[in-house]
Formats: sequence, structure tokens, C-alpha cells
Amino acid sequence: MDTLQKKILIIDDDSRNIFALKAVLTAKKYKCLAANGAEEGFAIIKQNHDIGVVLLDMMMPDLDGYQAMAKMREDEQLKDLPVIAVTAQAMLGDKERCIAAGAAGYISKPVNVEELVKLLNKYI
Repeated sequence: MDTLQKKILIIDDDSRNIFALKAVLTAKKYKCLAANGAEEGFAIIKQNHDIGVVLLDMMMPDLDGYQAMAKMREDEQLKDLPVIAVTAQAMLGDKERCIAAGAAGYISKPVNVEELVKLLNKYI
């Protein structure tokens, strides 16, 4: 499978963040899907077997990124899917906390696109 055929799933409760990430990534020839919450994201993953990486907002109201990653790690179909934590929390220790929770990578908002592309290219 061509590396750019793998899709990126963006899970974020803020549609403006989804719009911005999707616009930037689509312009760079990535294929993107989006969900407004973790449960919706899980359903999309189960319907699309070509998702290569998940960009997961860590601060969501229903199921936050930490809870979502814990749930993914318990699911046979989701446990090996790389997750890049996307968060406005850029405090000392936040990156380590995200990695410890199971994230394959970490990026803070506002997103540095070049840094994000480098991370994505590791996984898709």
C-alpha cells in the first residue's frame, strides 16, 4: 500500500481544530477522516481498516485522550494503532504523561506543521 494511502483519523471536540488540521494535511496529500469524540472515532476505526495513525485531542469533555488511549489499548483491533497526542497543554511533564499513557508521539497546539509531518511520516 502506498504510504500516503493510509488515512489519518483526527479526533477533536473542536470542529475548528479538525478543519485546520484537515486543510493542512489534505494540502500535503494526506487522506484524513475526523471524529468529534473518542466513541465516534472508535466507530470510524472499526469501519476503516486503512487508518495508519490517530491524532487525538487530549482535552475532550466526554472521554479525554488519556481515557480514550486506555480504552484503545484494551481493544484487540485498536491496541496497536499509533496515537499522536495533540494538546494545548504544553506544561513540563505533559509530553511524558501522554507517552506513558500510550501515545506514540506528542505535539502541542498551535500545531507546528513541519513537526507534525515528521511525526506522521514515522507511522504512515
